[in-house]
Amino acid sequence: MKPRQIILEGYNDTWEANDQHANFKAEMAAYSRVDPMISIDRMSLATNISVGSLTNYILSKWAVSGSEGLLEIGPRVVNQMNNVIEKAETIDDDLARLHAYYVLSDIISWLNYPLSK
Repeated sequence: MKPRQIILEGYNDTWEANDQHANFKAEMAAYSRVDPMISIDRMSLATNISVGSLTNYILSKWAVSGSEGLLEIGPRVVNQMNNVIEKAETIDDDLARLHAYYVLSDIISWLNYPLSK
């Protein structure tokens, strides 16, 4: 892998209330106040693994976590859940969203059944 250099920078911006990425941006703004290098430096010292290798691992693990989740529950279930949400958002009222919540709750209960005692 070719070495790369990045600059860690905070995120402080404004966005419209209806921005589809508003939750992500708010989370970015909150987490960017934290210096992750303190933990990474300590982990590097404790494991004798370079900061660059640890950072690469952390970023790679985060980047593929969506794909890993998809593999765990399967594309069919993800599509079903997404269709429930899209239908509720198309109707665009609170009753439809509440109904979608109950449908998603049923799907998750079904998925959780083999895991429960």
